[in-house]
Amino acid sequence: MQQVPVSLWTLVAGIVVTAISIWIGQNHTLMPVQASLQAPLVDGFFNVMFTIAIALFLVVEGTIVVFLIQFRRRPGDDTDGVPIEGNLPLEVFWTAIPTVIVLLLGIYSVDVFNRMGGFDPAGHPHSAAHVAHTPGSAIAATLSDTSQATTAPTIGIGASPQTLDKPADLVVDVKGIQYAWLFNYPDSGITSGELHIPVGADVQLNLSAQDVIHSFWVPNFRLKQDALPGIPTELRFVATKPGTYPVVCAELCGGYHGSMRTQVIVHTPEDYKTWRTENQIAQKENLNQVVAVNPADLSTSEFLAPHTHDMGISAATLESVVIRH
Repeated sequence: MQQVPVSLWTLVAGIVVTAISIWIGQNHTLMPVQASLQAPLVDGFFNVMFTIAIALFLVVEGTIVVFLIQFRRRPGDDTDGVPIEGNLPLEVFWTAIPTVIVLLLGIYSVDVFNRMGGFDPAGHPHSAAHVAHTPGSAIAATLSDTSQATTAPTIGIGASPQTLDKPADLVVDVKGIQYAWLFNYPDSGITSGELHIPVGADVQLNLSAQDVIHSFWVPNFRLKQDALPGIPTELRFVATKPGTYPVVCAELCGGYHGSMRTQVIVHTPEDYKTWRTENQIAQKENLNQVVAVNPADLSTSEFLAPHTHDMGISAATLESVVIRH
């Protein structure tokens, strides 16, 4: 019986490994549902890396299994193994291939980063959080450190090459505190503990932190950006699918870091207008109630309590903020 050449076995193994790795790399279910324009870019890059990782795993582990079988010790064989001092072409090959892969992935990642808006020029205005400053308003003090717009170097994901030099459709000021996210809409005065945006809108989040470093992460958008005390950061994106998606703090920020969660609600344009109108009316009524009561007669907890539901902040979070500040 004629022995099959090693080169043929290698070719067949290469075809099988390639087919398996490509299929797994393109058909896995490791990522959540895509809900932003940026998500396909990240997923495409992830799929390429995952395909390469599967191929390398099959080659390395497959080789180990084959060698375990082919070169196992036979019964009665107590001789030493064949002395092998090295193979220069093989060593150059397995050094060059990973080097080329890493360089190509690096170039690909820079292209993805650029298309997502990572190379947005720094130094454009960031609006500060604005709320109604009523006498003794602790909410105003919590949400805003200044009433003036500031210009500072921008860190984060900004405008894509297609939207460069174009203003965003919606700007939201986001502040991270231990242990909640506060969202302020400067154009309408709405303050919320949840992020509400219309589908298809070019949204710009101006991120900041009041105490320690937090990290604003929306897995379905494939976007994550740190919120830094004293340093403004930015996250700009377009949501593509209506729904409710989790917002997670991805930076260890204290004892209750795991509970620092909220959600982003992507509305249809009509539903977003309805939400905005209803909240403007509700917050105006709350403001009238606050003005009608002398703030000096209320403790900080009592003053803030009526607003916790609208802001999506739990009583425990409110208490921790009051004690801290």
